Amino acid sequence: MMQAPKAPMAPLLDPAHVTDSLTLEADYTTITFYEDRGFQGRCYECSSDCPNLQTYFSRCNSIRVDSGCWMLYERPNYQGYQYFLRRGDYPDYQQWMGFSDSIRSCRLIPQHSGTYRMRIYERDDFRGQMSEITDDCLSLQDRFHLSEIHSLNVLEGCWVLYEMPSYRGRQYLLRPGEYRRYLDWGAMNAKITFYEDRGFQGRCYECSSDCPNLQTYFSRCNSIRVDSGCWMLYERPNYQGYQYFLRRGDYPDYQQWMGFSDSIRSCCLIPQTASHRLRLYEREDHKGLMMELSEDCSCIQDRFHLSEVRSFHVLEGCWVLYELPNYRGRQYLLRPQEYRRYHDWGAVDAKAGSLRRVVDLY
Repeated sequence: MMQAPKAPMAPLLDPAHVTDSLTLEADYTTITFYEDRGFQGRCYECSSDCPNLQTYFSRCNSIRVDSGCWMLYERPNYQGYQYFLRRGDYPDYQQWMGFSDSIRSCRLIPQHSGTYRMRIYERDDFRGQMSEITDDCLSLQDRFHLSEIHSLNVLEGCWVLYEMPSYRGRQYLLRPGEYRRYLDWGAMNAKITFYEDRGFQGRCYECSSDCPNLQTYFSRCNSIRVDSGCWMLYERPNYQGYQYFLRRGDYPDYQQWMGFSDSIRSCCLIPQTASHRLRLYEREDHKGLMMELSEDCSCIQDRFHLSEVRSFHVLEGCWVLYELPNYRGRQYLLRPQEYRRYHDWGAVDAKAGSLRRVVDLY
């Protein structure tokens, strides 16, 4: 079996140091995004939170942080991969441990001049072994003999949680508050296994995160086992082509996921949220009749007397739109953002048969 490298759930913590004297004395904070490497190309200077940076630049290959501590996000509305940056120059996206040149939103981390304090727990809902931290921790495994954390209580200051020791891997901003399970801070413990042959036979590949190109791991995909998480699979590399929504379960052949062929070339892990809400409109640009949904809808025609939807505004959670009623036909992943016309979600027409929340039912 070929296996993607897996990391412990949360083996280290780092308090976000937002108390440097230059930032505290400054009247404002600034971060500058550049489209090209080495601080070249079109740029945009920002001094506060921004939920959607797409109108200011199309890509981000270098960043200069003049003051403040920032959390950057791969997607709009503070979704996707997170990257913690403090004052300094970042001439290319590898310098901030980026996976691509996509930066779509940013958040200024509140300054804190006092002490830092948090409690970590080995089980959900603040159960099991508890340890208190007041300073940086390079490795939770070495210090507390923990390879996983299932709940947190941040008492003072903001912290950055890293997936791997030595401040590496996926990052999560932790503000003061209670986090009863790892989903609360946006982490996921997911696994999907692709098999070349039907019935979970032949060469296989195990994956635990987004992958824009699966072609190097297998030539065809005829069965899939999802152990945890909710996934969107794509017929072509770079999240293109037909989409297939899968959650925990066994899929012994590609008809089970409504596949058109044995071609699966990319996949993404869908973030989990506690609540879901979207608005659908009968006309483009959020015009005409508007309906709001917060639960699954097996038939849009029966419920709202609409056979077509021409724009969406996804307010909370991720959804899957199906072309036909009863969760059949072509599928489209809808993330929290505005969709002003059907081309925005990748469709070729405005057909809308049913809508389903992305929820791991197990």
